[in-house]
Amino acid sequence: MNKKPYVEIFADGACSGNPGAGGYGVVLRSGGREKELSGCDPLTTNNRMELTAVIKALGALKKPCRVRVVTDSNYVVQGMNSWIYKWLKKKWKTSQNQKVANKDLWKKLLALSRQHEIKWEWIKGHNSHAENERCDKLARLSIKKCKKDKE
Repeated sequence: MNKKPYVEIFADGACSGNPGAGGYGVVLRSGGREKELSGCDPLTTNNRMELTAVIKALGALKKPCRVRVVTDSNYVVQGMNSWIYKWLKKKWKTSQNQKVANKDLWKKLLALSRQHEIKWEWIKGHNSHAENERCDKLARLSIKKCKKDKE
């Protein structure tokens, strides 16, 4: 029996100003191993960093997996569990017939997610969830680095 590997992804994005310098932090866990990813963008938004965190995490997977994505971003979870199907039917328009914000990142996330079996899970942020706190710390450290590099 060839079972797909099981991976847990914890992801968070943060922004200093919105728009402003942004960072993301990710913890990937599988089979007793753990890997951290982080990065920044000198001018972005919080929602773009939340999306980027999950995109970077899924992009790091080498083969199709069963994935549990845990994030404090209702934007990402609702987007992938509900909104994206409506946007696709309406050719990337919202229910108010507006262009979908961050369409470029939503398209990347959708393409990456199709390679895996994913359960999208929302958790309350800043609520003593160890992995979420770690991801938030990684994101904030990335923002500091980004700002420092800009000086």
